[in-house]
Amino acid sequence: MKISEQNIINFKNWYKLDFFLVFLILTIFVFGIMMLYSAGGGSFSPWASSQLKRFIVFLPFIYIAISLDIKFFYKFAYLFYLVGLVLLVYANFAGFSAMGAKRWISLGFFNLQPSEFMKIALILALSKYFHNLHINKVRNILFLFFPVIITALPVYFILRQPDLGTAVILLASALVIFFISGVSVWKFIASGVLILFSIPFLWAALKDYQKQRVLTFLNPDNDPLGAGYNIIQSKIAIGSGGFLGKGFLAGSQGQLNFLPERETDFIFTMIAEEFGFLGSLLILMLFSFVFFRCVVIGVNSKSHFGKYLAVGLSFFLFFHFFINIAMVTGLIPVVGAPLPLISYGGTMLIITMIAFALILNIDIHRDSHISRVGKL
Repeated sequence: MKISEQNIINFKNWYKLDFFLVFLILTIFVFGIMMLYSAGGGSFSPWASSQLKRFIVFLPFIYIAISLDIKFFYKFAYLFYLVGLVLLVYANFAGFSAMGAKRWISLGFFNLQPSEFMKIALILALSKYFHNLHINKVRNILFLFFPVIITALPVYFILRQPDLGTAVILLASALVIFFISGVSVWKFIASGVLILFSIPFLWAALKDYQKQRVLTFLNPDNDPLGAGYNIIQSKIAIGSGGFLGKGFLAGSQGQLNFLPERETDFIFTMIAEEFGFLGSLLILMLFSFVFFRCVVIGVNSKSHFGKYLAVGLSFFLFFHFFINIAMVTGLIPVVGAPLPLISYGGTMLIITMIAFALILNIDIHRDSHISRVGKL
């Protein structure tokens, strides 16, 4: 596909931007900075200031990403996937370990987590593939081998790190694209039945700490000072927040360091403790508005590529949100999934910003037509 140099980037289309969505995104991010300030004990150091600096530094690139022609991302979708896969393989064998997992590549000034980049790269690649695949061939199982393989490869390497949470989110995001592209429901049912029969083998393949998380989920009181400590403290903090919360910087569990990983995986617990049920509900509503608007942008896109990409990215963000909330409230085992725009983390923040930039780009180019290529 040829892209004219004059049209590859256009700053004149910004009047089409969904400014209400931008406002919602910035509101959640500012609230996240406020919570990181609280997690730091009433100090911008170390988490709030670092998060804010990363956001500001990366903002010009987001500006460019929104302004690029959507056909640019379509053209290089497979290349992005290939780069992501290479980085993921490199991290598996030559990356450095932290917290028992080999997930990061040191860039000197920044630690890159390729598995996060892979989430967007896979959604781009799948969106391009199904865009070019006629609906009659989507129902043919032979044409599903390629998307299954390009999904299974990164999931495999992420599980080797090990990082079960990211692997689940990656797989779930891919399944959303499979579903909206027209893959028959019976194939999902058959896959579900196969997974059920595979549970004994999957359990045997889990690491000891992953098995312990599942057992802790079933009975956290079995080891209250060990494996069950995190979730017990999280539930205590959430319950103590009551309806209106204890007040900003006034949460005992968070401020007195009873709550572990309060700046990352358990930051929603701090929100519930300091702002109570009402504050938690407000955050849930803000995220709901964001997800709904992002899905609507995908539905309104005239190209299949834009539709699949926007919906896939929307659910990728939703799965992070859902798993994080369910995890800290004890509804699912602790798997490690940051809360978008609020949890501390450089790579996750950048990936989240890229995801929203692509969705906003699709909204601006909602009327763009992308021709199907090849014989698919």
